[in-house]
Formats: sequence, C-alpha cells, structure tokens
Amino acid sequence: MNLIINTILKEKVRIEYLLEKYYKIIAELPKGSLSETNKNGQKYFYLKYRDGKKVVTKYLGKDAGDIPALIEKRKHTEAMIKSLEEELKIANKALEGNI
Repeated sequence: MNLIINTILKEKVRIEYLLEKYYKIIAELPKGSLSETNKNGQKYFYLKYRDGKKVVTKYLGKDAGDIPALIEKRKHTEAMIKSLEEELKIANKALEGNI
C-alpha cells in the first residue's frame, strides 16, 4: 500500500509543479479573442476581452502579428490547466485519510 501512496504523492507534486508553471505562462499571454473588420476594403484587427463586467476592445492595426498564435497557445494552456486540476482533485481524494 505504501508504494501506491508514494506514487500518488509524487504525481501530486508533479501536477502542482506543472500547474504553477502553466499559471506563469498564461499570465503572459493575451486573453480574449481576435476580431476583424473591413472598412473601405482594408482589414483591421481588434483584440476583445473582458475586464470584470466590461468588454475591452484593443485596436491592433492592419496586421494582427503573432496574436492569433498566442491566443491559441493560451487556449491550449487553459485546457491543460483544467485537466491537471481534475487530476489533482483525484490525487487529493485518493490520499484523503491515507497520509
């Protein structure tokens, strides 16, 4: 039984390390979504996100640059965080009463 508990404890430490790492990554990435408008045949890009209850629209210009890739990376990182949080709940539940 000790082997299983030790394995779960190691997994819990690994999950907590990864969560900390992903939270640092996500803090540096832009949040929200990219929108595009056409005016007089020109494309203009905007970054839209929520700040509390308020929707903020930030003008990016005619070129969105690497913002679409960064938004996609944020979505992927958020999915990883959600998955790791679920795994952490399972690990904590398994360790409950065994430590």
